[in-house]
Amino acid sequence: MTSRDGIDVHPITESEFADWTRAMNIGFLREPTLPEEIVDARRAQFTPGRTVGAFDGGRCVATFRSFAQELTVVGGAAVPADAVTNVTVAPTHRRRGLLTRMMARDLAAAKDRGDVVATLIAAEYPIYGRYGFGPATSATEWTVDVPRAGLDPRRSGPEDGGRIELVDGEDVRKLGPELHERLRRELPGAVDRDELWWKVTTGAVRFHASFHEPFYAVYRSAGGEVEGMVAYTADDNWGDAKQPLNTVRVKWLTGVTPAAERALWHYLCSIDWVVKVRSGWRAPDDLLPHLLPDPRAAAVTTQADWLWVRILDVVRALEARTYQAAGSLVLEVADGDGLAGGRYRLEASADGTGSCVPATGSADLTLDVAELAVLWLGDESAVRLAALGRVREERAGAARQADALLRTSRRPWCPDIF
Repeated sequence: MTSRDGIDVHPITESEFADWTRAMNIGFLREPTLPEEIVDARRAQFTPGRTVGAFDGGRCVATFRSFAQELTVVGGAAVPADAVTNVTVAPTHRRRGLLTRMMARDLAAAKDRGDVVATLIAAEYPIYGRYGFGPATSATEWTVDVPRAGLDPRRSGPEDGGRIELVDGEDVRKLGPELHERLRRELPGAVDRDELWWKVTTGAVRFHASFHEPFYAVYRSAGGEVEGMVAYTADDNWGDAKQPLNTVRVKWLTGVTPAAERALWHYLCSIDWVVKVRSGWRAPDDLLPHLLPDPRAAAVTTQADWLWVRILDVVRALEARTYQAAGSLVLEVADGDGLAGGRYRLEASADGTGSCVPATGSADLTLDVAELAVLWLGDESAVRLAALGRVREERAGAARQADALLRTSRRPWCPDIF
């Protein structure tokens, strides 16, 4: 795929991987050259045909990578997804259509493979809507003012008969995968984690020249079952009056029960010398603030879009999830790229299952494929999108009916960045 200006876009070979990695680092404003052992470690992510570069005069000037992923939908089913990542364009080659060429190639291949959706975490908001992606989940970070939280400073452990244990990276690699699988089976928006993810997060495989080992803690229920796990770091900050002013930063926290979440958050807030706890990215309706006697001690630090979704197969996407009520809705889906557009009838049954077929009758709602992605996991309101002019009602009350079918009692969330 060589353009008129001589820029060639193609899947890279292993011999081009070091140049590709350098270009990616430049695009992300990171140190361009990595030690050879780090580049070699990153080769574990190389997938022939799905690691793409744009080359100008033999030098890599844009990068793009995708990989196979499973995404949990409402009701607990998982659909195959095309996960997009490592997208960069060199500052010298902006506005030349390089991302458009790489994205079009990847989405067409994903459609041919039978992927139901494509996913990504957007570094910048305005870019991906033009390719049919929509923000399907959001995330929130809180900063807990520990002295204000109202917790008993004499607390020594969970009051439910469970216990907290400090563990090491090897324990995390043994215990973490099964725990995450339990979580993602119940959490719309969650994605799978492969063995490499666990090795990288614990430092067994290092993608960065400097790896700072975090602390790991596990919550076991009164019956001894692992129900929660957290990875966190802490700084070393002391005030002028020899007062400890340390901050704990959570890298990730997994709890499959409310008891596990409560125990782990209370544990983090009970560590000596710690006056602040940064929660890391959490679900926007996370329990954290209300697990504290004074919820105001947890102040929102950041609120932002998180997982973006591009629907590639409307029928399979709508049939994979479950529904809150029975009803019928005809959707006119616009897709400028021709991948998933059309008119579809969604029929939801009282048992929560749904069927979707092409339709010829009048549409109830007209929307872009990106807006369908926003609604698909249940986080957004069709009534709200209609008020914003992003969904058009063709039948009065159709947006409200869509909300009754699609919205969920808990908000979807993706715990991962990729």
